[in-house]
Amino acid sequence: MLPMTTPTSRRAVLAAAAGTAALAGCGSSDDKSSGTSSTPAEGETSPPVAFAPNTPEKSSSASPQGDVLAKTSDIPVGGGKVFAAKKVVVTQPEAGTFKAFSAICTHQGCTVKDVAGGTINCPCHGSKYRVADASVAAGPAPRPLPAKPITVENGSIRLA
Repeated sequence: MLPMTTPTSRRAVLAAAAGTAALAGCGSSDDKSSGTSSTPAEGETSPPVAFAPNTPEKSSSASPQGDVLAKTSDIPVGGGKVFAAKKVVVTQPEAGTFKAFSAICTHQGCTVKDVAGGTINCPCHGSKYRVADASVAAGPAPRPLPAKPITVENGSIRLA
């Protein structure tokens, strides 16, 4: 046992205990709890957070209706645009027809980079998908990109 040379404050002990409890919650990927949380007493401050607790991912279908991706004029005919933050790609295979697909390549999960030459293109291994239906135009992708629901109203494209 090591000798203590300075007294430990109550705040330091509580912060250490909270950090240990939160780390214990990180051991299981199926644990959906957000760990422990407490409100500091008046005049106290919370210890700094070293990491974010496990939280379930939000899916694009859980997005609030009305989440505008783009204006219809932003999507070129015969082309499209990748929205990497939303993990979706929107195409306009023919004038006035808009389609949306997952932006996650079915080969190894990379995010597609761009839409050019009539295909949605993955930078990782060269997979290409057709803008009309996201079917595989060039491998190694094993299957098409999954469709994503959108609505087109008043010149805006929204996640459904």
